[in-house]
Amino acid sequence: MPTIVLDRDGVINHDSDAYIKSPSEWVAIPGSLSAMGDLYRAGYDLAIATNQSGLGRGLFDLPALEAIHEKLRKELHAHDAIVSVIAFCPHHPDAQCSCRKPQTGLLTAIHAQLPIDSDSTWFVGDTAKDLECAQRMGIRGALVRTGKGAQTETALVSRETRAVFDDLRAFTDWLLAY
Repeated sequence: MPTIVLDRDGVINHDSDAYIKSPSEWVAIPGSLSAMGDLYRAGYDLAIATNQSGLGRGLFDLPALEAIHEKLRKELHAHDAIVSVIAFCPHHPDAQCSCRKPQTGLLTAIHAQLPIDSDSTWFVGDTAKDLECAQRMGIRGALVRTGKGAQTETALVSRETRAVFDDLRAFTDWLLAY
């Protein structure tokens, strides 16, 4: 099955400059979970690659992150879909780790469990780091304007052909009609 990799904050759920620290702060962007359900039912494996520096900053702990991801999975289950892998970077941005996007460590971890290849895998994100990570891994990247996406689109210096969509629902509708 082909794989769709999604950034979490700003793509699936609303982002916050104060970080998403608890399940009560995790709120899905309208249409994102139904879009994931449509992708899953169309035969795509779903994975999430997310930088979670709030762990490294001491803003929340691993049980809180696991509870957030449990809420995501539970709400997604109502749309008849599952996320096969959630890979996250727990490090502070200064840690110089290999897993923090735009490095490819998270995608390599996902690839250990799901196929990631240049012909069928998309990475959908809302930042330049997401797009750069996809490019470094040799897969297709799509930018959504939710989260930091509108700012990212404006800041992109290069106007190369890029897939840009209003949100995850618009990307999904385009991909499934493609």
